[in-house]
Amino acid sequence: MQKMKLQMPGYNLKKLHLLSLFFKVAIHISDYLVMKLLVTGSNGFVAGSILANCPSHWQVHGLSRTKEIPRGNNIVYHKLDMLDREKLPGLLQSIKPDVVIHTAAMANIDYCEINKDIAEQVNTGITAHLCAICKNEGARLIFCSTDTVFDGSKGYYTETDIPHPVNFYASTKIKSEQEVLSAGSRNVVARLSLVMGLPVLGRGNSFLADTISKLKNGEQVKFPENEIRTPIDVITLGNALIELAGNDFGGLIHLAGNTRINRFEMAKQIADALGLSEELIVKTDSSKMAGRAPRPNDVSLDNSKARKVLSTPMLSLADGLALTMNF
Repeated sequence: MQKMKLQMPGYNLKKLHLLSLFFKVAIHISDYLVMKLLVTGSNGFVAGSILANCPSHWQVHGLSRTKEIPRGNNIVYHKLDMLDREKLPGLLQSIKPDVVIHTAAMANIDYCEINKDIAEQVNTGITAHLCAICKNEGARLIFCSTDTVFDGSKGYYTETDIPHPVNFYASTKIKSEQEVLSAGSRNVVARLSLVMGLPVLGRGNSFLADTISKLKNGEQVKFPENEIRTPIDVITLGNALIELAGNDFGGLIHLAGNTRINRFEMAKQIADALGLSEELIVKTDSSKMAGRAPRPNDVSLDNSKARKVLSTPMLSLADGLALTMNF
């Protein structure tokens, strides 16, 4: 997709430039560290932002189970099915990473609900095995979890709130969180809110790219009004995960934007900002859709800890959209 230059009404492009400077400051200290980083799920949406934004001094490796197309960058790619319990330890022993950011997962909620055995193997089994390998190799592990570990009955969840899953996918993520945190105090569980943006490297599931394409073609797009989130743009998220890899934080952290909003209103605001038809955004209720795994209603996240711990600024919906569209 051709990059768009977002011109929001009243939006100050100087502000966007200042935001980019903030991001450079946020990871400035990391430029002086000789960090060896391994990112799993390297073909994915979130991983692409991490790989594209890593400091040039770092030694970066990407791991995926599918063949990687060379992109002319300095990233070393490895093809391996992480379910291969014999080869995975050998790969990490050869790379000797300082930090592993684990983004790989089976994230299709409905598929996980129907195919529980494979979902358990991929989401929980691989993570548990990776925890053991990292512990043995002395590597920190940063695990990408999800806001949907909560049941959505309260909203604006903090890191001290107790998870309660409403679907099997969330159950696998909670078990994985427990594995990661129990494997070492230096490990990180980063719960990600709804991720918004366009693919930077790789592919992955970008609702924004899909929405833009459909609206441009005059197609209706359905968004649930009952689901409330705190969306984070993929550029901010990538930089936050890079910063976590370069600092000494350990434990739970919520990576989320500053705007708490239902997905229907979010889609309308995005359409308006991009000059696309809001009339094509159709309101739905995900709790009344037959044949789907249950979804929590309000899993908005409190990002107070992230704003305190990280130099990477958490952004509003408007600022995050502007940043990702102008990246």
